[in-house]
Amino acid sequence: MEPVILVHGGAGTWDTSEDRINEAGAACHTAAHEGRKILLSGGSALDAVEAAVRVLEDSPVLDAGRGSYLNMNGEIEMDALIMDGKTMNLGAIAVVKNINNPISLARLVMTESAHSFLAGFGAEQFADSIGYPRCDALELVTQEQLEIYLQSTSQDGKQKSGAINAEGLGDTVGAVALDRNGNLAAATSTGGTKLKYPGRIGDSPLVGSGAYADNQSAAVSATGHGEALMKVVISKQVCEFVSAGLSMQKACEAAIEVLQDRVKGQGGLIGVDNNGRIGIAYNTRAMPHAFAVSDHAVKEGR
Repeated sequence: MEPVILVHGGAGTWDTSEDRINEAGAACHTAAHEGRKILLSGGSALDAVEAAVRVLEDSPVLDAGRGSYLNMNGEIEMDALIMDGKTMNLGAIAVVKNINNPISLARLVMTESAHSFLAGFGAEQFADSIGYPRCDALELVTQEQLEIYLQSTSQDGKQKSGAINAEGLGDTVGAVALDRNGNLAAATSTGGTKLKYPGRIGDSPLVGSGAYADNQSAAVSATGHGEALMKVVISKQVCEFVSAGLSMQKACEAAIEVLQDRVKGQGGLIGVDNNGRIGIAYNTRAMPHAFAVSDHAVKEGR
């Protein structure tokens, strides 16, 4: 079976004329390339999506890992989810700080703990217990995100009126893959929404919402307004559409229609089904993405 890797850099409030979206596209290209290398060498879909998302987390222009949005308190709190379509095992973390690559910690929750989802202090304690490297909080903060936070905060430390709703969509990152053995995997990682309330958890680490993978149907990663995406359990919805006979592309489009019609939500989806067919759909201004099939050239889109 021909391996497939597909990644996204978030369905957000992108300005397609700015350099930032070009940098996001370049990060997606690199992420797809790294995932493809693993697949072509016989690696698993799970390894491929983890490696691809790590590249995206390291990009300072994307809302995951380094470059994540700051919350109301000026802190970075991150969420991530990874899922194996073969076993349907998953690992998720939420509200974690001082972690360079949350997606790798999420995978370790799946493989090195008896649980599937850890949050906050417990997730950080788990990281320490297995020797997972921690970083200084400032290593994750970019100048751009610091300026956004400072501009939205008055001298007394309170948020300015209307600041919380500014640019409400996050630029969550994600990846889906199909390997040569016919196994699927999905992964999603995020820093959440700008100036969010501390402790807020969106769709990204929620199985069936932020991502889903099942060898019997498809692997999907979602992005956009988390409070809307979780209401329709959008990634699982895509897989249900595929199981019902829709093509991968039509399934993604149908799920975006459900999102828009039922909860007036905005977001985007990427997916690959168990036959290697891909789907890409969004109702936001843009969603940087890239994909590669077998050893063919990586293709980009926005």
